[in-house]
Amino acid sequence: MPPTKPATPKKEIPAAAAPTTAPAEAAAPVKKAEKGKKQKKHKEEKGVKAMYKVEGDKLSRARPTCERCGPGYFMADHHSRYTCGHCGFTRYKQK
Repeated sequence: MPPTKPATPKKEIPAAAAPTTAPAEAAAPVKKAEKGKKQKKHKEEKGVKAMYKVEGDKLSRARPTCERCGPGYFMADHHSRYTCGHCGFTRYKQK
């Protein structure tokens, strides 16, 4: 039988040297944009509030609904057409 190494005990990290969980703001300082580089602009998501218009006491839909999928699916508003993201149905706008 070959000789085996004795098991070494695991070292414990002292409490002062143990890593702490700190908020991300404290761990990574905010860097300013370097000269000549542009920062990326983040788009805001429109959400449900972009689908409806409130006029006085009435609520109206801002975009048409899909003819195939039914009243629960709004169509995306592009430059020259409306498109359903669920089924792909496309309706072109009249000039």
